[in-house]
Amino acid sequence: MQSIPEFINAALPAVRGLMPYEPGKPIDALQRELGISDIIKLASNESPVGPAPGVQRVLESGFDDLSLYPDGSGHVLKDALSTHLDVTPAHITLGNGSNDLLNLVAQAFLGPGRNAVMSAHAFAIYTLATRAVGAEARVVPALPADSEQPYGHDLPAMAKHIDRDTAVVFIANPNNPTGTWIDADGLASFLEAVPPHVIVVLDEAYFEYVTESGYPDGCRLLAQHENLLVTRTFSKAYGLAALRVGYGISHPALADLLNRLRQPFNVNSLALAAAHVALSDDAHLAKAVAVNRSGLRQLAEGLAALGLDQIPSVGNFITFRVPDAQWMYRNLLAAGIIVRPVGGYGLPESLRVSVGLPEHNDRFLDTMGRLLTS
Repeated sequence: MQSIPEFINAALPAVRGLMPYEPGKPIDALQRELGISDIIKLASNESPVGPAPGVQRVLESGFDDLSLYPDGSGHVLKDALSTHLDVTPAHITLGNGSNDLLNLVAQAFLGPGRNAVMSAHAFAIYTLATRAVGAEARVVPALPADSEQPYGHDLPAMAKHIDRDTAVVFIANPNNPTGTWIDADGLASFLEAVPPHVIVVLDEAYFEYVTESGYPDGCRLLAQHENLLVTRTFSKAYGLAALRVGYGISHPALADLLNRLRQPFNVNSLALAAAHVALSDDAHLAKAVAVNRSGLRQLAEGLAALGLDQIPSVGNFITFRVPDAQWMYRNLLAAGIIVRPVGGYGLPESLRVSVGLPEHNDRFLDTMGRLLTS
């Protein structure tokens, strides 16, 4: 048995107690494991439409400058975002994906003796970022399965868990992996109840996909709530997951704090250029949203026809229950279909499937039907 190196015990206790984040299985990993090639990945909420046509062209032109550092301020992209969002560049913090912003908030405001409040079944990074800096993660039970928003955030309960040692509240709207969402009235009431010393992180990674009336735009709330940080990403609807670029919008004083912690050149040149092009292509974004809306309906109706319970979703994924989630996951892998187990999110009897192209959704549903009757 291999001994544990002494330096492991020198690591901070909070770090030693962490479990690493487990992403969706990559296609090439499944190819190596099973020796199959006809694989579709519906595990990581990636866009099946891909990036805007102009992105490929700008990436190719960027290869000429690979020996140069990126613009550390991200001036061009921040300027475009400020126009797009009707804020000033001083309100914006760029990140290596919006995940980067979550960690920056934890570094800036959390630590031993402090706590962050979050919902059960919410994005795993909230807990990881909190515990990594030695703070307490207060995970509040979600709404019950028979509620209007099954497994969604229970905002009144979350408000009751805030105390003088609370520094951050994490809210995902819509939430991953449940796909549940908070309406404008519910969010407004919660923000009014949060003390001004507490930072509210409103994670809107799936913002562009939501078409429901009553869904709030977090950026429109910044003027009333100085302690609000809205995070968004180019990884989902804009189809730039491989390039890792996200951003936060907040009061300039909060953005200034986060920019002090932000690593130099945390967003690379190709990502900056690609995001700038993607942001300007409204037609391509509209196409991605339309494909998702149709695919979400296709999956929801197909799963219902198979007799499977599901959590109604407004994202680009659906979480559904099966009799044996691990058995189904393994057999879907054997059929070349990668989905996501969500036992780590407190939903051990469920799987999450991302919206794919129509033919991908059909293949998934057909395979599910065959496996359920085998």
